[in-house]
Amino acid sequence: MALNITTVTRVFRIEKTDIELNDIDPEMSLEDVMGFYSAIYPQLTTASVQGPEFEDDKAVYTFKTTIGTKG
Repeated sequence: MALNITTVTRVFRIEKTDIELNDIDPEMSLEDVMGFYSAIYPQLTTASVQGPEFEDDKAVYTFKTTIGTKG
């Protein structure tokens, strides 16, 4: 039985949207990636990172925003 080695790529999604963001640098931390994208998506400035959830060959992280929630 041969082992197949595959790489898992990180993908980032913004909660409650259909927006999927590519990993700009696999060496960056999750918070650094979120900080980079917060210049384009301001709601990420108060978000947290959830995950990963694995889908095929992707590790999907979700940026969970706190804007619009009470409590």
